[in-house]
Amino acid sequence: MFEEILKAVACGIILALTIGPVFFVLIETSVTKGFRAALSFDLGVIFADILFILVAFFSTTKILEKVKDDPNLLIFGGALLFIYGLISFVKTSKSFRKIIREHRSVTIKKNYFELFFKGFLLNFINFGVLGVWIATIVLAESVTSSPNGVVIFLSTVLLTYLATDLLKIFLAKKLKSKLTPRRVFNMKKIVSLIILFIGLGLVVQGFFPSGMAKVQKKIEKTTQYN
Repeated sequence: MFEEILKAVACGIILALTIGPVFFVLIETSVTKGFRAALSFDLGVIFADILFILVAFFSTTKILEKVKDDPNLLIFGGALLFIYGLISFVKTSKSFRKIIREHRSVTIKKNYFELFFKGFLLNFINFGVLGVWIATIVLAESVTSSPNGVVIFLSTVLLTYLATDLLKIFLAKKLKSKLTPRRVFNMKKIVSLIILFIGLGLVVQGFFPSGMAKVQKKIEKTTQYN
């Protein structure tokens, strides 16, 4: 059991450090709005993860295989991320220009429920996350033999995920004192663009799944040779 928990901890750390839309928004929220705001956002993310786990856990194998390999979900989720990033970029740019024009100070809003919903939505519309949890459940079933092993494994993954995110939030918060209003808005715009391009990448992957698979294989071969 101890070895299984260690594997679950390692899995949770890897998932928490995976570079994606949530990673960047979590850091940006921590830096600009503080610890409690970032925690509210992160709890929304984890709530979406729990829903994905429940869907994956209680669905049949055939449904999971169909959902996991359906390019339409990548296209739909990628399009939503693209739109989210575009709207966020435009709103941030307009807000900054308005503040500069009117010579007003920057007011950082902290609606914790809204941040929770934002974290939930941003994670939930990324259907690639469902594939990740399906793979995690398969891993849990392969490494554990105890009756409640899968539940313990997944619970450990989620707790480790949260603990790692708390560490990221704490470290990112240290940067807050170095931020000027211009830097805050530049960070928000950069994060919006990152989400936009991740969404675009998912759409391309959905339209050209075979081409993306070939690219991934070439990258793997290059990595092996190096």
